[in-house]
Amino acid sequence: MRIEPSDNISKASLELLARQLVEGFITGLHKSPYHGFSVEFAEHRLYNEGETTRHVDWRVYARTDKLFTKRYEEETNLRCLIAIDISSSMFYPAQTKAKIRFAKHAAAALAYLLNRQRDAVGVCLFSDAIEVLTPVKSSATHLDKLLRVLNDIDVKEKSVPAPRGGTHVAAVLHELAEKIHRRSLVVIFSDMFDSSENADDLFKALQHLKHNRHEVIVFHVMDNQTELLFNFDDRPMEFIDLESGERLKLNPADVKESYKEAAERFHKSLKMRCNQYKIDFIEADVRSDFDVILQTYLIKREKMR
Repeated sequence: MRIEPSDNISKASLELLARQLVEGFITGLHKSPYHGFSVEFAEHRLYNEGETTRHVDWRVYARTDKLFTKRYEEETNLRCLIAIDISSSMFYPAQTKAKIRFAKHAAAALAYLLNRQRDAVGVCLFSDAIEVLTPVKSSATHLDKLLRVLNDIDVKEKSVPAPRGGTHVAAVLHELAEKIHRRSLVVIFSDMFDSSENADDLFKALQHLKHNRHEVIVFHVMDNQTELLFNFDDRPMEFIDLESGERLKLNPADVKESYKEAAERFHKSLKMRCNQYKIDFIEADVRSDFDVILQTYLIKREKMR
């Protein structure tokens, strides 16, 4: 389900938006090949042939013509930390703040779905350091707190944060790996731009999370048309680095091919390392569908059972 930014959306509560995204997604899910995912019945799982029928829920069978067995709460609980990069580069493009808004709305929908499934969820906001780190809980009051934390990003959306000299994604991920003491699903929304000149630092941080037995999903939040494909008007323009404040005047056509090559190298390297470490790497184009976020989570959740 895709909701385009508008004045109406910006005035709506984040909780209402998250509910609309999740309920729209679930409606579509039940019409798709993925209807076996336990979205509607968080406390049930599909019956496997040969099992005892003692725990079959016959009321669900009457409604769906499918056999589900009851699952106890400790079997369904999953712990998830949603980490959102709120550094200056995530407020690109400056006119729409599309990257940070995409990450915020996707995180809200994911938190709502986690809570609906009785899973425990927490939120981390970071830039050059961790700025907010909530507990990981499953209560309705905790979800309200998380939505307030996400909604507070609106305050920063009013203007692009002042350049801080760079983002330290690697350092933050290393710190998170040490702070999360129980095996969890760590979901990262970031453009993965790190001020470190050594790309291996970022890969070592991701490996640290996996070494500590956490499952990881990286949603690589980008405006693909401009940040990967460098599609700009063929005229002189001024580019401003949101991280450093550095300005550069040039004609995009003069550097387009070399830029695309460098961007593609970084993208392929990040994707390859994530595959190597068995980390789900998802291209999250800000112009794409939120359903990709929710479906990826459900697939990962099923694998973690």
